[in-house]
Amino acid sequence: MDGLVEERVEIGQRQLVLLRPADPAGLIDEDEFGDDEFLPYWAELWPSGLALARHVGGLDLAGKHVLELGCGLGLPSLAAALGGARVLATDWAPEAVELVAQNAAANGLDVRATVLSWDSPQAARAGLFDLVLAADVLYEERNASPLIRLLEETVAPLGGALFADPGRRHAAAFFDGVRAAGWSIEQIVVDGLPAGGIVRLRRDETGETSSECGLPRRQRVSGQTFGEVALD
Repeated sequence: MDGLVEERVEIGQRQLVLLRPADPAGLIDEDEFGDDEFLPYWAELWPSGLALARHVGGLDLAGKHVLELGCGLGLPSLAAALGGARVLATDWAPEAVELVAQNAAANGLDVRATVLSWDSPQAARAGLFDLVLAADVLYEERNASPLIRLLEETVAPLGGALFADPGRRHAAAFFDGVRAAGWSIEQIVVDGLPAGGIVRLRRDETGETSSECGLPRRQRVSGQTFGEVALD
C-alpha cells in the first residue's frame, strides 16, 4: 500500500510501530460510498482504538483467543498479541486487513487478519473467543443488531467483550439491547474518552445469555474449549 506514514505508539512498556495512510480523506471512493455509504474510517487512529489498546495492554491474555471486530488499523489486536493472545483481527475493508498484517509483521507479532462483514453468513463461522474487542463501532444505528448477534455467536461461555466508545449517540441503544439479551455491563472510565469509556460485557456465570440465543455452558470449536479471561 502506498502513501503510508509511520507512527510510534506506546503500549505499556512497549513502543509499537504503526503504519497508517497519510491522507485518509484521499481514500474516499464515490462509487463505494454510493453503493453502501462506505467511508475509509479504518484509516484513522481513533481515540477509542488507542484507549482500548492501552487497556488491553494491561491484561494477562497469555494463551487466550481474542477477536477484534471492525479493527481498522488494529492497534487493540496488536496490544492483545503483545500480551500473549492468539488474535484474529477483522474488518470489512480489505485494505485494513492488509495493513494490520503488515503492522503485525513490522512489530514481530503473530496476528491473523481477515475480511469479515458483521451480517454475512461467514460471521457465524468465526468460532468462539475468550475475549472480543471493538473500538468505536457504534456510529451507525444499523450496526447494533448485527453486532449483538455476532457477540452471541463468537463469545465463548464465561468469556466477555470490551467495547470502547467515545460517546456516540447510538451507543446507549446498543448497550440497552445487549443488556436485554442477558449480558452484564460495566463501565470503565479511561483517559482519552471523556464523553464515553470502555464497557465490559460478560455472560452470566453459567455461560448463557438469553434463553432464545444463549450458547450452552460448554461448547467445542476446532477441538478447543476456551476458558474465562480476566478482563480487569
